[in-house]
Amino acid sequence: MKKSVEIFERNWSPIGVFDSGVGGVSVLKALQSALPNESFIYAADSGNAPYGDKSKAFIEARTSAMASFLAGANAKAIVVACNTATVVAVKTLRAHYPIPVIAMEPAIKPATQISRSGVVGVLATARTLESPALANLCRLYGTSVKILLQPCPGLVEQVERGDLETEATHQLLRRYISPLLAGGADTLVLGCTHYVFLLAHIRRIVGPDITIVESSAAVARQLERRLAEIRKLSEGTRRSETKFFTTGPVNQSRAVISELWGESVHVQAIDISDIHIKI
Repeated sequence: MKKSVEIFERNWSPIGVFDSGVGGVSVLKALQSALPNESFIYAADSGNAPYGDKSKAFIEARTSAMASFLAGANAKAIVVACNTATVVAVKTLRAHYPIPVIAMEPAIKPATQISRSGVVGVLATARTLESPALANLCRLYGTSVKILLQPCPGLVEQVERGDLETEATHQLLRRYISPLLAGGADTLVLGCTHYVFLLAHIRRIVGPDITIVESSAAVARQLERRLAEIRKLSEGTRRSETKFFTTGPVNQSRAVISELWGESVHVQAIDISDIHIKI
């Protein structure tokens, strides 16, 4: 009986989710929808966003710090809700943490299967597009499909500021999407979690006939599978909760996350002095 009680209590540990900033809230929504009985801790490294134009060493250090913060909060799994952090550092995280570490992967595989024109466009940060992991995806799934890679400097910053519907954002999107459409792409991959919040803007630019894919639902399914495998899905009817943290200005993060989440949320500052790096 005591062992079953211990398992029950352990299953109520939260799931940790982090991103370079607020973009991973798009993933968090998918996770909560798929796993409504789970509790979550979301950590935004907005004080250091974006990761896409930073060095590999910098991204590794920040990824390590954010994962350490979540592990210190007794997370039973960590979701790296950031494509750039994934391609740079997820292997290291998995080597150092015994809990499941679930990562993002640009939805290139399903995009190549969906495309009718045989041309797929990928919108992502420069660091993601330059990574060996992305190159490997293109080799695996691009044998019979042309894959066009488009870096998008500035878009993450627009989302971090909450500037989703401004003319400046529209101009950036048009600049990055137009070459992909001109190249014949009929399917677009959103290779950054921030870009999901620009979906309405993107749809207005590309029209109804272009397919747009992203990875959050696939990440939610993988998380559910991994927790089921290790028997750590939450049990019973205990009320779930979601807590938000940021390394950036709290008031700014609260305003933007509340807008993206769809309701007012409480955001707490991450005390860097309390982060004990485990890598």
